[in-house]
Amino acid sequence: MKIDILTIFPEMFEGFLSTSIIKRAIQDNKVEIKIHDIRKYSNDPHKKVDDYGYGGGRGMVLMPEPIFNAVDDIKTDSSKIILMTPQGKTYKQTMAYDLAKENHIIIICGHYEGFDERIRTLADIEISIGDYVLTGGELPSMVITDSIVRLLDGVIEKESHINDSFNNGMLDYPVYTKPVNFRGMKVPEVLLSGHHANIKKYREEEALKKTKARRPDLLEGDKNE
Repeated sequence: MKIDILTIFPEMFEGFLSTSIIKRAIQDNKVEIKIHDIRKYSNDPHKKVDDYGYGGGRGMVLMPEPIFNAVDDIKTDSSKIILMTPQGKTYKQTMAYDLAKENHIIIICGHYEGFDERIRTLADIEISIGDYVLTGGELPSMVITDSIVRLLDGVIEKESHINDSFNNGMLDYPVYTKPVNFRGMKVPEVLLSGHHANIKKYREEEALKKTKARRPDLLEGDKNE
């Protein structure tokens, strides 16, 4: 898979790309991730990419020309173009699985007050990571990228993400490690029993109990789908 991210702050991605699972996935050729500075695609002598919005209002608006130029330069027939915006569809694990099947993803990071409305015509999908506003789309693009890359074959053990929260419509079951007794809090005996059927039943029951307590909306289904 190839992921191209368009941003006006490429330096924000330095730690993200050089750490942990993302770093290993790149080194193992499971994914190719490139960060593109939108300013390089500006035709302005000063590499300007934003301006005041028509009609007044506070803040700067990203101009369409640099972003259109960038997309024209890197897109292919198989590209899936994502626009990060708080007005987009709320991101979910099912979307991560769908995106992990793509060959090429382009993520456009908005910034400042917003982006010229015409930029929306480039996008195949608009995505939000939640009902709040950040200073730009860089952090959300990292969230999307991380959630996709970990699902690619060979990046992590398949069982690790099959049992993730949200995969079966519930939160994940509780997990424990050493020591067995920590400050009076003990690991449930069933997990020490070695009885796989009982362990499976316990985990299913605990996942359901946790979901009912913390995210009952998941059991009701997503009414916005």
